[in-house]
Amino acid sequence: QVQLVESGGGLVKSGGTLRLACAASGAVNGDVNMGWYRQPTGKRGELIGEVNRYRTYYPKNTGGHFTVSRDYDQNKLYLQMVDLNVDDTGVYYCCYQRNCGQGTQVTVSS
Repeated sequence: QVQLVESGGGLVKSGGTLRLACAASGAVNGDVNMGWYRQPTGKRGELIGEVNRYRTYYPKNTGGHFTVSRDYDQNKLYLQMVDLNVDDTGVYYCCYQRNCGQGTQVTVSS
């Protein structure tokens, strides 16, 4: 089973940036999607973006607000977030197949 540990969350002011990281251990296959999800406070969870060796997929046009990247040698997944706003507050999860980490809290203050 793949273990996932997120890091990099915290408190940031509106307009700021954060880079989240996810370290994966176990039988990780680079051909399989690994992605970032988030659950904004009081809202349903949603996919931000996912990536494998062949493509990076965003369900919505993020306009550069979110960028997902992956280091296949290190088995790490990253989420670069820029121009954050209060609506980005929530718990961010790294997921691989049916496994997700414990999440990392991102709080954006106005």
